[in-house]
Amino acid sequence: MHSFEELFAWKKARAFRSEISGVVKKFPSDEKYRLTDQILRSSRSVTANIAEGFGRFHYQENIQFCRQARGSLFEVLDHLICAKDEKLISVPELKSLREQFDECLKVLNGYIAYLKKAKLN
Repeated sequence: MHSFEELFAWKKARAFRSEISGVVKKFPSDEKYRLTDQILRSSRSVTANIAEGFGRFHYQENIQFCRQARGSLFEVLDHLICAKDEKLISVPELKSLREQFDECLKVLNGYIAYLKKAKLN
């Protein structure tokens, strides 16, 4: 593998980030520097941390950055729940986004498990 762009975990997180970007464009302008900014930053942090970890020399560093990506992924979920509570997104929208979250989490956890195993070999 020559680039983080080839990682399935990064591709899944990128698609999720794109979906989030589209969702927040519908938020009211008074949320621009509040929830909109927070959710965009956390969704971008997921892919950025996966990419940064890929660029690290040691498996353990890569694993740590992937754990940070996982934390940011959960932060996105919390912001989405907040958006639903504030009636900025509907229950069906949250359900759909949560399914994408679950898929990203599953793939990211798989990548972390792969890195842990590769570290031991």
